[in-house]
Amino acid sequence: MRDATLRRSWLYVPGDRPDRFAKAATSGADVVICDLEDAVPSANKATARVAVAAWLREHRAVVRVNGVDTPWHDDDIAAAAGSPGVVAVILPKSQEPGQISEVADRLNNHIAVVPLVESAAGVANAAAIAASPHVSALAFGSIDFALDIGIDDPGDDEQSALLYARSALVIACRAAGIAAPIDGVTVGLSDTDGIRRDARRARALGFGGKQCIHPRQVDEVNRVFSPSGEAVAWAQRLVEAADSAHGSAVQFDGQMIDKPRIEQARRLLSATDQEGSRA
Repeated sequence: MRDATLRRSWLYVPGDRPDRFAKAATSGADVVICDLEDAVPSANKATARVAVAAWLREHRAVVRVNGVDTPWHDDDIAAAAGSPGVVAVILPKSQEPGQISEVADRLNNHIAVVPLVESAAGVANAAAIAASPHVSALAFGSIDFALDIGIDDPGDDEQSALLYARSALVIACRAAGIAAPIDGVTVGLSDTDGIRRDARRARALGFGGKQCIHPRQVDEVNRVFSPSGEAVAWAQRLVEAADSAHGSAVQFDGQMIDKPRIEQARRLLSATDQEGSRA
């Protein structure tokens, strides 16, 4: 899972609610995350682990395990390593590369790791974490990060307050040559305008997708992170013009187009092809 396959929407489903697993799988989300961490109370951790392992015998999903400093972490990792349907493991509270290496080793180095960066230490070490072998992308834990740096309620100021952290993750992923990071959740379950606003901001900053906590958030996230028809048509015409020029400068729609914009158009078309292959 270290490639840049289209992964716009990442939907969490509580690991102790196996009755919801099938609904999550048919929600339209690009990635389903069976959650063993925050969505599961302490008393249900063991039963959740068993339920998720059972479901992953015949289905595929990402698993968010409990953090390395919790009493459930070791059993979570052992269960993930033994489950054939595990696509990747999300490691919460990721703060330094050593944590990633240890988890990857225990996963027999054949399951990708998605570090969930939720602290100042994690953001400070983002480049090193992203460069760790077996890391496919970084995910941003915006709520816990805000708490860690002392922002009780980012509110309307969240965009500026968390801008540095978000940009640090985008740059770290790009420098490491891995997929673009996944933005944090929007807590308003029925706030369509809010999820659209947050997804648009994330995409504008260079994120490749967004975490979702309810199926009704998925469609809006997918729409925002999918190229529009107009953008696809523009990119197709530009690439055709560039190919016809055989490396010469390209005049297109009254503009002189340079190589970076041509490459941007090719990436957009590649993402569109990936989306079509999933339909």
